[in-house]
Amino acid sequence: MSAILVVNSGSSSFKYQLIDMDTEQMLATGLIERIGEESGRSVHTIPWDAVPSVDRSDAPQTTERTLPIPDHAAGFRVMLDAFDAHGPSLSRHPLLAVGHRVVHGGKRFFEATLINNLVKINIEELAELAPLHNPANLQGIEAAQKAFPDVPHVAVFDTAFHSTLSPAAYSYAIDDELARKHRLRKYGFHGTSHKFVSEEAAAFVGRPLGELKQIVLHLGNGASASAIDGGRSVETSMGLTPLEGLVMGTRSGDIDPAVLIHLHRRTGMRFDDMDVLLNRKSGLLGMSGAGDMRDVLERSATGDERATTAFDVYVHRLKGYIGNYMAQLGGVDVISFTAGVGENAAAVRKAALSGLEGFGIRLSDDRNEEKSRDLRRISADDSTVVVLVIPTNEELEIARQTLALL
Repeated sequence: MSAILVVNSGSSSFKYQLIDMDTEQMLATGLIERIGEESGRSVHTIPWDAVPSVDRSDAPQTTERTLPIPDHAAGFRVMLDAFDAHGPSLSRHPLLAVGHRVVHGGKRFFEATLINNLVKINIEELAELAPLHNPANLQGIEAAQKAFPDVPHVAVFDTAFHSTLSPAAYSYAIDDELARKHRLRKYGFHGTSHKFVSEEAAAFVGRPLGELKQIVLHLGNGASASAIDGGRSVETSMGLTPLEGLVMGTRSGDIDPAVLIHLHRRTGMRFDDMDVLLNRKSGLLGMSGAGDMRDVLERSATGDERATTAFDVYVHRLKGYIGNYMAQLGGVDVISFTAGVGENAAAVRKAALSGLEGFGIRLSDDRNEEKSRDLRRISADDSTVVVLVIPTNEELEIARQTLALL
């Protein structure tokens, strides 16, 4: 039994999953966090269905440790200790490769890529476009290479799926020479999720991916939409950075750039302060005081006007993107909701599609309200557009792309 280890590294933490590629079963998942702090934390979980039957219970087996974790290399040693102590055994599940999530591949990387020194140099250079993510991704890569020096390491880029955007879709209407010099264009993000969900949708409806027009709505704390024609991304809501597009938990999404000019002139606000404002203090949090959609819905239900307005703005923006993408695609066959809000907030799904019955989109209230973690159809039987809820699995998609490259 051979497996792929998937790593998603941040600046002070990393998540991992071990996936059996024969069955695509997750064998273990874990989190190493508070790296570099006085007290770090390790969480290692084995799903109940991955535990040998003699040891099996109805709950996953989770173990936690608190200990100093000075850097990412130490974090990987802690992870290996967890595998040795609690399983599954990496000798019984030898690694085919390690797949790494890398946020920004710019124009250079449009598919999964075997990591070598030149690739690492490019990832570091692209940190200019993703300063919070690419350096952290690179830290994880280098630590993982030390921990697993004898297996291939593969980078899977969030931006790669959207490399099929046309110049009409990715270009900003600014001075062309300036845009080229500073690589100012739409790149798009959440690509592994959009790819995974669109392929799962095609399999579910039983039609070839190449003949479907799809809209995928990845709605989590970060949120993005994509228009997918025949399996190719033709439009997406995030841009040069993940700030553009939909309203998010703490991000503003689309905003008139003159707002920032106005704030600077009136208040003297600095660029760093504007960055914090738009990325960390805006969106649902800025409008309502709550960045989690569950809290927004609870407050709105009690008559909180700020929360109600935040919800209405969120849905208004979302519905606008759905309409835009239907026009760009020339119609739509499947609309899929995914990620934390998309998978769990029935009220968001209903409000976003309300009034679109004239376009062949009809929800089933019972199906939409059903509590389930499974892939499911929520549109009515007489809806000409199929509407789905699809749990995303970016780790599995990274593992699949890693295996395909090998």
